[in-house]
Amino acid sequence: MGKVRVYELAKELEMKSKKLVEVLQELGADVKNHMSTLEEDVADLVREHFAQEKDKKQKKPKAADPKEKPAQKKVKNEEPAQGKTMPAEVDGKKPKTSSKRPSKVAAQAQMAADDEDASAGRRRRRKGRRDSRRQPSSRSPKPAPQRPKEIEIPESITVKDLAGRMSIPAATIIKKLMGIGIMATVPQSISWEAAATVAEDLGFKVILPEVVTVDPLADVEDPPEKLKPRPPIVTIMGHVDHGKTTLLDAIRESHVTQQEAGGITQHIGAYQVELEGRKITFLDTPGHEAFTAMRSRGAQVTDIAVLVVAADDGVMPQTREAISHAQAANVPIIVAINKMDRPEANPDRVKQSLAELGLVPEEWGGDTVCVNISALRKEGIDDLLEMILLVADLQELKANPDRMARGTIVEAKLDKGRGPVATVLISNGTLRVGDAVVAGSVSGRVRAMNDASGRRLEEAGPSTPVEVVGLSDVPEAGDELVALEDEKLARQIAAEKQEEKRAAELVRTAPITLDGLFERIKQGEVKDFNLIIKADVQGSVEAVRQALERLSTDEIQVKVIHDAVGGITESDVLLAATSDAVIIGFNVRPDVIATRMAEREKVDIRTYRVIYDAIDDVKAAMEGLLEPDYVEEVLGRASVRATFKVPNVGVVAGCYVDDGKILRNAQVRLLRNNVVIHEGKISSLKRFKDDVREVAQGYECGIGIERFNDIKEGDEIEVFILKEVKRTL
Repeated sequence: MGKVRVYELAKELEMKSKKLVEVLQELGADVKNHMSTLEEDVADLVREHFAQEKDKKQKKPKAADPKEKPAQKKVKNEEPAQGKTMPAEVDGKKPKTSSKRPSKVAAQAQMAADDEDASAGRRRRRKGRRDSRRQPSSRSPKPAPQRPKEIEIPESITVKDLAGRMSIPAATIIKKLMGIGIMATVPQSISWEAAATVAEDLGFKVILPEVVTVDPLADVEDPPEKLKPRPPIVTIMGHVDHGKTTLLDAIRESHVTQQEAGGITQHIGAYQVELEGRKITFLDTPGHEAFTAMRSRGAQVTDIAVLVVAADDGVMPQTREAISHAQAANVPIIVAINKMDRPEANPDRVKQSLAELGLVPEEWGGDTVCVNISALRKEGIDDLLEMILLVADLQELKANPDRMARGTIVEAKLDKGRGPVATVLISNGTLRVGDAVVAGSVSGRVRAMNDASGRRLEEAGPSTPVEVVGLSDVPEAGDELVALEDEKLARQIAAEKQEEKRAAELVRTAPITLDGLFERIKQGEVKDFNLIIKADVQGSVEAVRQALERLSTDEIQVKVIHDAVGGITESDVLLAATSDAVIIGFNVRPDVIATRMAEREKVDIRTYRVIYDAIDDVKAAMEGLLEPDYVEEVLGRASVRATFKVPNVGVVAGCYVDDGKILRNAQVRLLRNNVVIHEGKISSLKRFKDDVREVAQGYECGIGIERFNDIKEGDEIEVFILKEVKRTL
């Protein structure tokens, strides 16, 4: 689009350049002198503006002038009348015309004829107008579109779109914008504030459209008819040397299909076995530390937890810890009592210990499935897998394979040849090669997928573990992987997640501590006070657990989420950080790794040598949380014997102190026939003309009650205070 100099436009408009510069500056144009330039459409607008001004000056309303009629008659007289012939020439000579004026009769006749012709013309024109009103012509202009009373304007809009929405010429809008100091052309965008100002100035009611933000990562509930059964996902947990690895090897060797070449790729972290045509997915990272790390990021991966307990060893500290983690994740537990081939095996003793921890076996009337196995001899493996499928059937595990995939990162690494490689467990939908994905703060496109045996896959359905190649960086274990249709959107979401991650690292919310517990409770953030108890002997653990749980009140509940014998380890700190708990140790200390992690995770670790010191500390912290009680204490009573009206003060009661004493800063209760009329504060207390703080029994005084004047003779004034009484447990 071309540009025009101010002096050229002034020359075209036949006006001085200085005058045009002043006019443009008044309209808000960014011009400084005659050499400044204007956009072509702005110049057109200025031309149109001055053309309209010129037309207004030239055009004036014309009134009907009767003197115009002789001119019309003169024109008509000059033309020969229709049907009349002029006198013929005689001998080539024109006929003589009389130089005398026409007679008076002839003039009157001519004027009457002219008036008749004019009135006939007027009648024909009026008839034509009536006919045109009765019979509208097909060429008649279309009615102008009605302007909407309300207009919805987005946050940014072009002048052209705004003109279309308001059914107003764009030039009018540009004029209004120039009036508020904004120079904009037809295709340029303007802000919502400018558009709203113009619209309101033109008589419209502006509405800001509701912006509905849709989270592209939000999970959408699937219709029931599209849900199909999926394999269960199982994690194996337990104490060291109780046979977890042996059990995994036995399951692999006996139930992995033989067609798969090369056996199981163990570093993938998950694999599937098949039993009677049904598949079961096992996580090959059975440690409860990884289990907790995933749960701390909000990943609920496991459907069933298999707890391996040695029949000859019983329930050990790590067994208790595994039970605490599984119960905290609300995952059903199947107990596999291993090493049944040993002569000293005693499964009943194991079941007794489990029942004490809340896992009551089914044969004892509970709901915990217990299976006797021997992983070394591969005995009871089929029974265990059948129980897994049975528990899975009770859970009714289903997913929708006909949608974009969602899954969880089980583990990830950086491969020298392939780059970032992530093991993904698909939880819903189907992941295909070429899909754009985002996992936490990492995005990418699936270039290749491998199953547990190393075979290439084109797609992976629900509960299928796969290795994914194509991510931009190494994601964290427990991050949710979501497939999207747009790779650009995936990169944008990953960038936003990275910013959020940086901000969270800068401003990190510390877990709960004994010192900060009171503030957290006041804000309504904490209802359960979670504790992890570690001690040197089991007796101390049981004693302090019972003592602390008895401190629970209706306002706050003490909840021991884990207790065990031994030192404070890294796993304890990780569980405390996940569960927002405080660690209490008796005659035990944290190791170096646990201490560093506690400082990094800001977990509160309290160690004691005497159990009662720990109980007193927790009790003191909880007592500080309790709201104090307020008890009323009556100080004295006085009878009203007279009332006085004091200007600018109100009614003052002349009283006699019958009992106790009257204090200046106390509260009062006005009684009339032993019925409470008013409660308030003392505004003034006087002895004669002096202000006093206290009046004892047997003395007279003047009492003024704050914002109350309805005091009568015979009333009684009861003086009291509220004393704060600290609550104890």
